[in-house]
Amino acid sequence: MDLQLKGKSVLITGASKGIGKACAIAFAKERVATIHAVARSKDELENLSKNIQESYDVDVKIHPLDVTDKALRDSLISNTRDIDILINNAGAIPSGSIYAVSEEAWRKGWELKVFGYIEMTRAYYTIFRERGFGVILNDIGNSGENPDFDYVAGSTGNSALMTFTKAIGGTSLDYGVRVLAVNPGPVDTGRMEKMLRQRAGVILNDEGRWEELLGRFPGGRASTPEEIANAIAFLSSPVASYINGCVVTVDGGISARGSVV
Repeated sequence: MDLQLKGKSVLITGASKGIGKACAIAFAKERVATIHAVARSKDELENLSKNIQESYDVDVKIHPLDVTDKALRDSLISNTRDIDILINNAGAIPSGSIYAVSEEAWRKGWELKVFGYIEMTRAYYTIFRERGFGVILNDIGNSGENPDFDYVAGSTGNSALMTFTKAIGGTSLDYGVRVLAVNPGPVDTGRMEKMLRQRAGVILNDEGRWEELLGRFPGGRASTPEEIANAIAFLSSPVASYINGCVVTVDGGISARGSVV
């Protein structure tokens, strides 16, 4: 299927690894004109840019910065007002119970992901609404619909972002703008291993047995970053033009089971 993304411009936060990196490659395969890749690691962004430009005729512009820095974020927004698609993906809220996550760690995680998504959406939604088109897609996480005591900061933050997405998306199409979200389940990345180790310590009293928990996932595995990126590329494309103001869960059925592991 041609996703009709050729010639589009997309900005992806958290683009240096995991789902963000997979998104950059997925959009490159669809022959977008420009990818703005945002992350804190300059080296990883440079490697991503080199790999994409060697394989695809796509212009990759890297932006090594921390989106929690307001001055840097404002400069980024000012220099990328012409994008067609924003993918909010940066952020990792720490796992653990209310007793395990300190106030400092909780606030730091929310500052990057929850308030980072909100402020990026606030800025680009205003730009998109004024000109009459654009797509904002928030990569959130299925813990927002599966409240989890041992991931309380993430569950609460993700739930807030789900509501935020629906609140903005509920009227956005009246102005030609789509605002929607994807809720991945566990994704096969280094971060997933870290979280499963923490969970294995709670459930099995042995962090080293974390791989045993994979058997509890649908199909006995986590998703790949590419599976999530393909869903994001489709949902943010013109062929999905009436999918709006909603959260699409891509977790193999974990949420349908009512399970967190």
